[in-house]
Amino acid sequence: MRSCIWLACVACGGARPSLVTQPIASAPGPLAITSAAELVAPGIVSSPFTEIRLAASPDGTMLLWGSTDLPGGPGGWDIWVARRAGPDAEFGPPEPAPIDSSANDFDPAFSPDGRWLYFFSNRGGGFGGDDLYRAPVTPAGFGAAQHLGAEINSAGDEWAPAPSPDGTQLMFASNRPGAKHDLYLARLSGDGFAPAEPLPGAVNSPDTDEFDATFLADGSSIVFSRSTDVEHDPIDLYVATRGPAGYSAGTRLPESVNVPAGYTLGPAIDGRDHGILYFTGKRPEASIGKLDIYRVRYTLQGVR
Repeated sequence: MRSCIWLACVACGGARPSLVTQPIASAPGPLAITSAAELVAPGIVSSPFTEIRLAASPDGTMLLWGSTDLPGGPGGWDIWVARRAGPDAEFGPPEPAPIDSSANDFDPAFSPDGRWLYFFSNRGGGFGGDDLYRAPVTPAGFGAAQHLGAEINSAGDEWAPAPSPDGTQLMFASNRPGAKHDLYLARLSGDGFAPAEPLPGAVNSPDTDEFDATFLADGSSIVFSRSTDVEHDPIDLYVATRGPAGYSAGTRLPESVNVPAGYTLGPAIDGRDHGILYFTGKRPEASIGKLDIYRVRYTLQGVR
């Protein structure tokens, strides 16, 4: 299950686990945060409950996110949606997404063309644990969920699907047998995907957990979550770039995003404006709930 121990601790309002390690120090990197962290849609998305990983539709009319405890959903972990009539209208109140079920459903993400909604679920019919699914986005809402098959899913857990901005790749996290929490990549092949492989390079470390990633505006650089032990220790966001040998080991984002000795995770870019980075955290200056969703603006070196 996706980080269930630490999430249960935060969601119940209990004390964080004792910290036995020091976070990796920040260093100048390829990503610059250019705005203060701003709470997303207070009273609609960000609430007194737990919200994780926002998906903003490319047409600007829908916000989807996951919550472990917002009342009124059909399952334990649910996907919620807020809609508006147009990109300049006000968002209406949240309601369970049509693809949500009585199982655990979480981590929504739109394809860049807005035709698909990706998410994970532990509903019946999968390979065990959390599997990745996608559902077509239709004028009436969403079509039936489709399991992504053995090219993507394993006997372990898969979560945090993240399509690339050009739609040709799907990045996700897995703790499949033989690995810690690592990042994987599958390329589009016909109507499905080629078999997934670990991200190349140094980004997946044997000593840390890497998960919850998103592609950035250049379609290559990524922001991802890292912890020395995802079930017990703090979680921070890092940025990694891709070179000839694969991805770099990553640079910790500044404390304008990360909270010292805290939990910062669930990055995603906006479906219309790829210069907006969303993330989940609990920030002392603004939080209204257990875990809330924030947004910042960023730039990449050499990318306009």
